[in-house]
Amino acid sequence: MQRISVLLFLLVLCFATAMQAQAPAPKPDPALKKLSVLVGRWTYEGEFQASPLGPAGKVTGERTYQIILGGFFFQGRWTQKGPGGEGQVLEITGYDPVNKNLSSEFYFGDGGRASAVLTISGNAWTWAGKGVIGGKQMSFKETFVLAADLMSMTDKGEISADAKTWTPLFERTHTKVKPAAKK
Repeated sequence: MQRISVLLFLLVLCFATAMQAQAPAPKPDPALKKLSVLVGRWTYEGEFQASPLGPAGKVTGERTYQIILGGFFFQGRWTQKGPGGEGQVLEITGYDPVNKNLSSEFYFGDGGRASAVLTISGNAWTWAGKGVIGGKQMSFKETFVLAADLMSMTDKGEISADAKTWTPLFERTHTKVKPAAKK
């Protein structure tokens, strides 16, 4: 009896292994391919408006984007200097198969974090979400508009404490840095 049980177990194991080997490898959702136009290094400058997060003033920064983990995720890292000092951000965007959208998680150098959904409509990309920004619970919207040549973009950001009344936060202009020529 024990011999039959072992034989049956081995048969089931072989069948399961064979079925798993035939299963197609997962592929990244095509929506993530749209983000590849941002891959590379960007510099930016602009203006912050006075807000509950700090004073008005000029801002400069740099962003670097890449596709990671076999194309299943998109990563952005940026540093900036502005009226509130220096800051860093890490962004991870992936496709959410349950909600059928692109979702992003943002991690800030001051320990804050935020979650957002990314909506792409032509050359306009909008992140809308909420999180702890500058130590305060906030809702935010940020819209990028990519130039036709995909080498520059503008963005505007807004914040809200109640997700009803919105305050302009910043406007920036980004320029893609061309890679150095190979020697």
